[in-house]
Amino acid sequence: MMKEKNSDVFNVAVLQMTPVFFDNAGTLEKVETSLVELKKQECRLVVLPESLFPGYPRGFTFGASVGRRTEEGKSLWLKYHQRSVSREGDIAKRLAQLSAEFDLDMIVGVTERDGISSSLYCSSFHFQKGSLIHVHRKIKPTGTERVIWGEGDGRCIRSVDTGCGRVGSLICWENYMPEARMKLYRSGVDLYVAPTADARDSWTASMRHIACESRSYVLSSNQYFTKGDYDPELQALLEEDQPEVLCRGGSCIVSPYGEILAGPLYDQEGSLIAEIDRNEIIRSRMDFDVTGHYRSELL
Repeated sequence: MMKEKNSDVFNVAVLQMTPVFFDNAGTLEKVETSLVELKKQECRLVVLPESLFPGYPRGFTFGASVGRRTEEGKSLWLKYHQRSVSREGDIAKRLAQLSAEFDLDMIVGVTERDGISSSLYCSSFHFQKGSLIHVHRKIKPTGTERVIWGEGDGRCIRSVDTGCGRVGSLICWENYMPEARMKLYRSGVDLYVAPTADARDSWTASMRHIACESRSYVLSSNQYFTKGDYDPELQALLEEDQPEVLCRGGSCIVSPYGEILAGPLYDQEGSLIAEIDRNEIIRSRMDFDVTGHYRSELL
């Protein structure tokens, strides 16, 4: 008799990937190739980086300074806008299909083109069994990101129930916002997803802290990216003195005790896989439950 699989113990993965910048079809092909390999590892949840489609636009100013925007910068923003992803568009539909074909949940970072206004948003799309089940829009773009991305309103900060447990997402430096983290914690998050563009060592320390604080598994995915990954026309628009390696990566998977299970991965593309035991979440919360016995209404 075949032994029945334990539904509480399973594999998850984060993909550290270089997008084919401004070429969503090319990036999609890379995603599909990676999923074939992850399926062999029986992964049930896969996390992809912040703004993988059409690529995180590191090193561009979009011609913006206080009181002035250049025509060249507006043209670049238009090009970025045209290649951004809508919820009803072909890229989202294909990603939904892939979640069904490979029978997994996928959290994918996109620059989202709004269907009503002309604004763009830095979003995480959660696909499951052929459907887009949740969208989280970054509520506070950082620095010059505010030129290209609008602000989400925060109503999307919540976890959603899946076969893997409750999964929720905050993007990049939203994870430094205590109120945002607490809102996600209160939604009952088990697997805390943190797509990012931050490749510093301090990011790993933050992921370990959040794992300890939330007593959740933390999955963080980043891009690996060099100047050479831009075509010559885009390289000519880069801000001066950019390093050759624009983003080193640093993707990681962390346990509810803050222990690093996989990564951090630097200076290359690749995938990280770790085994998750949902019972370990409950065990860890005997010591510390941020929304339960360790919560004080006096603070």
